[in-house]
Amino acid sequence: VFKRDHGIKDILYATDVAKVSVVGAGMLGTPGVAADMFGAFADGNINIQIISTSEISISCLIDERDAEKAVALIHARFLEGADAAQ
Repeated sequence: VFKRDHGIKDILYATDVAKVSVVGAGMLGTPGVAADMFGAFADGNINIQIISTSEISISCLIDERDAEKAVALIHARFLEGADAAQ
């Protein structure tokens, strides 16, 4: 009924995806966080299907098979990079 009433012709969905996010209250005033996240994914040849943002988070929908690799890349980019800077 909803589809017909609102002119929706089709609904597509995927079950083999994962959401990977970076979250932190300090992100709002820190430029380059999104670029770092997207750069980490690019370095790992991970395709981003959807991006969602808020004041304190950036979330990406990626292929489920890339989830562990994506988390490792983000960890290396943000946490190990922060340790090296100290």
